[in-house]
Amino acid sequence: MTFQKLDPAIRDLAKGVNFGTLSFMLPSGRIASHVMWVDANDDHILINTDLGRIKYDSIKANPAVTVAIWKADNAYAYAEVRGRCVAEVAGQEARDHIDACAVRYTGSPYSFPIDKGRVILKIAVEKQRSLNL
Repeated sequence: MTFQKLDPAIRDLAKGVNFGTLSFMLPSGRIASHVMWVDANDDHILINTDLGRIKYDSIKANPAVTVAIWKADNAYAYAEVRGRCVAEVAGQEARDHIDACAVRYTGSPYSFPIDKGRVILKIAVEKQRSLNL
C-alpha cells in the first residue's frame, strides 16, 4: 500500500482549534461518524481516544477511516483525508497528548474519566482533498 505525504495545509488545519469527523466501519458493517478533536504530525492525522471505546475496537478490526476537518470560523474551508490507521501510541505519551489537545480546545487539561487508558491512532493518507485552505 502506498501512502501520500500529508498536505501541509491540511496538517495546519488539523493542528488548529478545528473539529473533525472520524468515520469508520462498525462490526455490523454500518458506518459510524464521531465529531472529534484532531491533531496531526507531518505524516499522519492523529486521533486520541480511550481504549474502551467502540471506535478503537472497530478501527483495530478494520483500519480504513475517513477524517473530515473544517475551520471553526468557516465551514466552507475544509479537508477530507481517507486513509488507514497504521500505528498507535499508548501510555504516558497518549495521556500527555490528550491533555495538550484539551488545553488547545478548552484551555484546561483533559478532565473526563479515563477508563482503560488513552491511545493515539496514526492515520496514514491514501487520498486527500481540501477546499478554501
